Amino acid sequence: MPTPDIAMTFGPLALFMNDGEIEEIWINSPERIFIARRGKNELTNLLLSGEDVRNIVERALMWSGRRLDLSHPFVDARLPDGSRLHVAIPEVTPEHWAVNIRKHLLRNLSLKDLAARNAMSSKISILLNQSVRAGINILVSGGTQAGKTTMLNALASAIPVQERVITIEEVFELKPNLPDVISLQTRSANLQGEGEIALRRLIKESLRMRPSRIIVGEVREAEALDLLIALNSGLPGMGTIHANSARDAITKLQTLPLLAGENISQKFIGPTVAAAIDLVVQVALDSLGERRIVEVAALTGRMENGHIEVETLWLWNGHEYEPGLGAIPHPEKFAQAGIPIASWLNQ
Repeated sequence: MPTPDIAMTFGPLALFMNDGEIEEIWINSPERIFIARRGKNELTNLLLSGEDVRNIVERALMWSGRRLDLSHPFVDARLPDGSRLHVAIPEVTPEHWAVNIRKHLLRNLSLKDLAARNAMSSKISILLNQSVRAGINILVSGGTQAGKTTMLNALASAIPVQERVITIEEVFELKPNLPDVISLQTRSANLQGEGEIALRRLIKESLRMRPSRIIVGEVREAEALDLLIALNSGLPGMGTIHANSARDAITKLQTLPLLAGENISQKFIGPTVAAAIDLVVQVALDSLGERRIVEVAALTGRMENGHIEVETLWLWNGHEYEPGLGAIPHPEKFAQAGIPIASWLNQ
């Protein structure tokens, strides 16, 4: 299907869609339309009608192939330019359609590019690049709009070009700059309640597609168990998770697999997480609207009294990065990949 014209698809919102500084657009009601610019929220002076809002959504969904009706009052879809659309309609909302359009302005940046934008230091950029090449398992953690997807894309683009990569997402957002990539996306149930394809199913199917590495766009629920099992089988991977800190991310990852069923025990999950995840990259959006890495932490693989050991490699103090006491995980993986670990990385 050809990509539709932005002006034709988005109508009055095209001005915001074409603005390279606007990160997100959301509609609370036809008379209250907001944008986020450099991390700051702004109320626009644009006024629409309810019909205008519905027409914009319907045109966008025609391209995505997803639907919105009373039986499915939510929709999450990828737009023609790679942005992500989320809509909720009454009776889930009280009166008006609630629309969010999240643009991915920095999606194609590399780790070096992000370092140049002060999202991390050059030392962190080098470590992350070397870690990806060595097959280290990395979890990107942070809040909403903290830049998790941008960071994951940058990490994925550092994967060696000879590897076969499978990405698994609710909605297509990842676009690694690699020659051998297969992208998988979930599917909602049809009007008869059939045909749903969940993340758990996609992770299992991806293992039959000869991957060298898998990437899960966001771990939210029981699919955390399937990801951990895949990573513990020796298959390198990455993913993102919503959490306030690196340690909170590991705690959450210990909890989510329990949603998979009553036969899953914490005694199994704790050691599995400790063995599966090597690095946690915590990203955040500061008060000035700048997105950056605020902590890089390493898992030692050890547990004590049910708690997984997490050590800080670098921590942002608000002005600069302070080195922590943690050590780079799995130096043997770096050696096997022929990558020398520079001693100054931890100095």
